[in-house]
Amino acid sequence: MRLSPYREEWPLLYAQERERLEQAIGRYVLDIQHVGSTAVPGLPAKPIIDIGIAVRNFEEAAVCIAPIVALGYEYVGENGIPRRHYFRKGNPCTHHLHINEVDGQDWWNQIHFRDYLRQHPLSAQAYAALKMDLAQQFPHDREQYLARKGPFIEMILHQARRDGQDKPQGGINVP
Repeated sequence: MRLSPYREEWPLLYAQERERLEQAIGRYVLDIQHVGSTAVPGLPAKPIIDIGIAVRNFEEAAVCIAPIVALGYEYVGENGIPRRHYFRKGNPCTHHLHINEVDGQDWWNQIHFRDYLRQHPLSAQAYAALKMDLAQQFPHDREQYLARKGPFIEMILHQARRDGQDKPQGGINVP
């Protein structure tokens, strides 16, 4: 597992890719946001830009697949998360793209986990320390790395629910 210290270029790389996506599929989507660890200032991350896209309906979002593939992405299907269209780009991988229903749990989790870490620096620091420790323990075992992060992520999501987070921050709304 290769983690990089936070890079100031990550928000710029996201913004550039968001522009391309807006041009290609903007009329079909409700929202496009930078998610994942590269979206949290100061957090170490795999140097892969995660982009979340919200749609009203999973089946209707299939219209987005061909235009996204034309931008150089590989479509991977649901890839283990029901009702998610998942894409990756680059070799080595530079971008992950997640299309979720706006009222679905996966969309809520991505947005609120990111927002909670942005608003709670001590939690972000604890998550950073956990990630660094797990990357050292499991440098070649992605499954263990992800599984061991799970309880911390669930704890943060529980806290976000308890705090009543309901509106994403820092994103854009696409008409």
